[in-house]
Amino acid sequence: MTTLIKRLSIVGAGPGDPDLITLKGMKTLESADVVLYDALANEALLEYVPETAVKVFVGKRAGMHYCQQREINRMIVNYAENFGHVVRLKGGDPYVFGRGHEELEYAAAHGIPTEYVPGISSAMAVPGLGGIPLTKRGVNESFWVVTGTLKDHSTAKDLSFAAQSSATVIILMGMKKLPEIVSLFEQYRGKDEAVAIIQDGSKESERSIVGDLGGILDIQQHEQLTAPAIIVIGEVVKEKGKALGHMLAERALVP
Repeated sequence: MTTLIKRLSIVGAGPGDPDLITLKGMKTLESADVVLYDALANEALLEYVPETAVKVFVGKRAGMHYCQQREINRMIVNYAENFGHVVRLKGGDPYVFGRGHEELEYAAAHGIPTEYVPGISSAMAVPGLGGIPLTKRGVNESFWVVTGTLKDHSTAKDLSFAAQSSATVIILMGMKKLPEIVSLFEQYRGKDEAVAIIQDGSKESERSIVGDLGGILDIQQHEQLTAPAIIVIGEVVKEKGKALGHMLAERALVP
């Protein structure tokens, strides 16, 4: 009789493209007895999970909460006690606005050994994949990653501090607050500051728009981008497309 070994692994699924999961994340999925996966984790990653494993969707999106957080916490403990190795598969990196540490703490408090497997955060990967470097020498000195919406659905106070800086600002979960965010940044950076919005970053369904703070709301109204999307504000947005332009120019010079 096989001895049940209960444990929890919190695994980052990356920004959306299934090829962007880490090797350790893939190996962890291969040893799962149960996988609890969220709405931002690409379901293609379930191909790494044993056929005998239990697979449960516990996705949460704004206004569409299939499983509340407390229920997910209880599920983690219950499945670990009864099945063994639970893998909690979360989009991006579980520790970047992903509540991964909350789940890990809850499991540990119930005597379940835990492990954290980092993932590639969409906050950093998605702008880069879209041609926007988060930092560039001579353009900016830092970047901030800020949530647009707090637990009580209010706007994050740190956005005001970020707006007053010269940093690139990457805003997650901010689409419902977009008019407020644009108004705040216009107050400190003016209407000409560059901004990009990227929906479904790194996936085949990716869409994006680029403009300035003075006109981005009109563009958004026309294009109707929706969550999940990342908002990038800062001068580095103007670098989008430059590398491709240089490559095309160099190819044109080749006889």
